[in-house]
Amino acid sequence: MHTSYPDDEPVRSARARYFADHAFGDDGGYGDPFVNVKFFGLPMAFPNVEGRVRAVKVHDLHHIATGYATDPIGEFEISAFEVGGGCRDFYVAWLLNLSGTAGGVLLAPRRTFRAFVRGRRGSTLYGDDLERHLGDTVGALRARMRLTDPADASPARLADVAAFALTAVSGLLVGGAMMPGLLLLAPVGVVMNARRAA
Repeated sequence: MHTSYPDDEPVRSARARYFADHAFGDDGGYGDPFVNVKFFGLPMAFPNVEGRVRAVKVHDLHHIATGYATDPIGEFEISAFEVGGGCRDFYVAWLLNLSGTAGGVLLAPRRTFRAFVRGRRGSTLYGDDLERHLGDTVGALRARMRLTDPADASPARLADVAAFALTAVSGLLVGGAMMPGLLLLAPVGVVMNARRAA
C-alpha cells in the first residue's frame, strides 16, 4: 500500500495515518511481543526483539519521507535506500536491509539501484532523536534527509555502481546465510501465528 504525505503535514500525524492505513495499531506494533511476517506468502509470527523495534521506528519514518510503498518491491527499495544512506550501529537493520536489497537485485534491479543511489545522495535517520522529528513537518524531515524527487536524481556515478555491486554481493551472502535459519524457524513461526490467531 502506498500513501502520500504532504510536506506541510506534521510527522506525528503522518505516522499515525501510516499506522492506521497499514493496521499496525496505535503504537505501530512496537510494543507487541510478536511481529507477523510473510515468508514466501506463508504468515508467521516471530518475537519482536528490541533490535528490530529500534530499527523499525526509523524505518517507518523513512517510508513516510521517501514515499516507498510497503509492498514487497517498496520494501526492497527502502532496504536499498537505507543501505545506501547507512544504518550506523543498527545491526538488525543492516541484516534485514542487506537481505532486502538482495531480493530487490533479483526481482526489481533498476528500482533497487535507483533507491540505493538516492540513499547515497541523501541520509538516513539512524542515530537521530526521533522524538524531535515527530514535532517537525514531513517537508522538514525530507530536508533533514536531503531527499530529492527520484525523477530529479542526478545520474549514477561509477562509484555508485561499484558500491551497489558490493552491496548486492554482501546482501546475497547475508541472505543466503540467513535462509537456512529461516527455513528451520518457519514451522515455529507458522505454529506461533496459528496460536495467536486462535
